[in-house]
Amino acid sequence: MGKFIYGTPSITVDFDDRVLAHLKVVIVAKLRRGESFTFSWDNSAASGSGHSSIWLHPAIPLQFEFFGGKEPSLNRAWLEELVQLSNTPAGLRITPEPIEPEGASRKP
Repeated sequence: MGKFIYGTPSITVDFDDRVLAHLKVVIVAKLRRGESFTFSWDNSAASGSGHSSIWLHPAIPLQFEFFGGKEPSLNRAWLEELVQLSNTPAGLRITPEPIEPEGASRKP
């Protein structure tokens, strides 16, 4: 389980390393271009259920911490879907990973 850490004072949200790896690619690409956007996720039952949203801005500190020592392969179809969502008024949100044809995954 990895951690998404954002802001000062910071918020920390736990995500599976595979999900976090895909979020990192999308978020870093947008922030490097100077784009701000909304990121939303569902809260776990342990943290009260519901959902949360934050405004991501290039000037706000951001950190990704991965639990595993091995970087997950990336699903190109999922990355494209997440990028498209990040460009909508509702912003980036986590969707189920689509099935990608065998051999189509790539390393980060």
